[in-house]
Amino acid sequence: MSFKMLSTAMIALALCVGSATSKAADIVETAVGAGTFKTLAAALGAAGLVDTLKGAGPFTVFAPTDEAFAKLPAGTVDTLLKPENKDKLKAVLLLHVVPGSVMAADVVKLKDAKTAGGSTVKISADASGVKVGTAKGMSKVTKTDIKASNGVIHIIDAVILPE
Repeated sequence: MSFKMLSTAMIALALCVGSATSKAADIVETAVGAGTFKTLAAALGAAGLVDTLKGAGPFTVFAPTDEAFAKLPAGTVDTLLKPENKDKLKAVLLLHVVPGSVMAADVVKLKDAKTAGGSTVKISADASGVKVGTAKGMSKVTKTDIKASNGVIHIIDAVILPE
């Protein structure tokens, strides 16, 4: 992703987030504050999903890190961030959002989950851990139960792609 595009998106997101207050951080503020979700934050801004994920929720977000986005083929992120691909980007991002606050103890009991975009993601749990994804590939959950005022974040190691 070009530095200029990422910088512009981060500035726009920072303006949306506003200054820190004493209230608990929401999903977006929690992700931005972690420092490892710059690409996700830029994508949420480009897709017009910041206000949604700052809403009442609750939401469960399977959040891919910057490293997860870097695993995509070269040029994929830049292409998705273009205004003419907003609908595609939004569809990809909504695969990572499940309505409700689903903690790890409950995720492991599920075989699948309906996403905010209307699709279904598969969930598998075994001795090696929990994975979530589609027929295009499964992402490993690397950290769970990061609480926010409007939901919970589970960190994943790859971007979930539509079938």
